[in-house]
Amino acid sequence: MEVISPQLNPDQQPLNFKEWALYIFLSGIPFIGIILLLVWAFSADGNFHRREWAKGMLLIYLIVILLSAFSFMLFGGLALLGMQ
Repeated sequence: MEVISPQLNPDQQPLNFKEWALYIFLSGIPFIGIILLLVWAFSADGNFHRREWAKGMLLIYLIVILLSAFSFMLFGGLALLGMQ
């Protein structure tokens, strides 16, 4: 009896460790990494896993930026009050 294994669409294939390492390295490059994450996250084609990972990374970047801006305003305001 022949065992039929399901063939995954190339867009659904899991990424190997070399691809993950490359994507993480490229996303860490200033400015270029953000552009690549935007392209990977919002393009219609490409690997599903990479697309979802890029969306998650953009969400993390947004949260970090918002927390940094909030802490800058908070501690900057406290510093200005301390100078009075």
